[in-house]
Amino acid sequence: MFGRISTMKSTGNYSDEIKRLKKAIEETDAIVIGAGAGLSTSAGFVYNGERFEKHFSEFGKKYGFKDMYSGGFYPYETPEEMWAYWSKFIFVNRYMDAPKPVYEHLLSLVKDKEYFVITTNVDHCFQKAGFDKKRLFYTQGDYGLFQCSEPCSDETYENEEMVRNMVERQKDMKIPKDLIPKCPKCGKPLTMNLRSDEKFVEDAGWHEAAARYHDFLNGHDGKILYLELGVGYNTPGIIKYPFWQMTADNPDATYACVNFGEAVCPDDIREQAVCIDGDIGMVIDELRK
Repeated sequence: MFGRISTMKSTGNYSDEIKRLKKAIEETDAIVIGAGAGLSTSAGFVYNGERFEKHFSEFGKKYGFKDMYSGGFYPYETPEEMWAYWSKFIFVNRYMDAPKPVYEHLLSLVKDKEYFVITTNVDHCFQKAGFDKKRLFYTQGDYGLFQCSEPCSDETYENEEMVRNMVERQKDMKIPKDLIPKCPKCGKPLTMNLRSDEKFVEDAGWHEAAARYHDFLNGHDGKILYLELGVGYNTPGIIKYPFWQMTADNPDATYACVNFGEAVCPDDIREQAVCIDGDIGMVIDELRK
């Protein structure tokens, strides 16, 4: 419903908007954090440049791609090659810590508040930074989980041991054939638990997290802050549009959008909104002063 609604960009004074957001955090009864890729980018989880060269230069030279994202779509000739790339990709982007402590600094702002996180990110940075697992809803999956490619069930499988073995034992950008992950139920290939098509598995943990999120929303209908961080327009129906609607429905709510180049809100809620065009990590540092 928001696709045709007029939106306004951040036009307020940067320092004034920081003060407004800081005041909203201090005075609100509850905070709902909606996080997109821009938050992890601010934390240093970028897929190109120096980080790509450090971890994937040999793959780039062999296959011709120049960033990690492109490598995920390359048509590898064999499963051994494909899993050599993907195991390293998962290891780097799921089991290594973010280069910058943006998530930890965000936690310091909200840890004493009633908070809940909904995120389209799949890198697990929130939990690694110390956020309460029971207050996290990963809507689009988790690099740390595999699922059956069929899928034959709604089960997912922790993959850290499998991934580390593939990374350690790969040679010449191929893994040993015996490490190709197979579904323990039907024997079909395993794949990443990422929402890319209708085969995405929403396991029991996914549904439990969804229920906790909706319970949190239903239990906090007074002074509430919807804090949107780095959310773009790839899947606006998951975080952005619901945040706009819930703010419009609640005169005591505040909507805050922190995004580099895309800090906007509908005209209808501009009096309830704080829009800050800037790097999320730098904004969080300002809020912590």
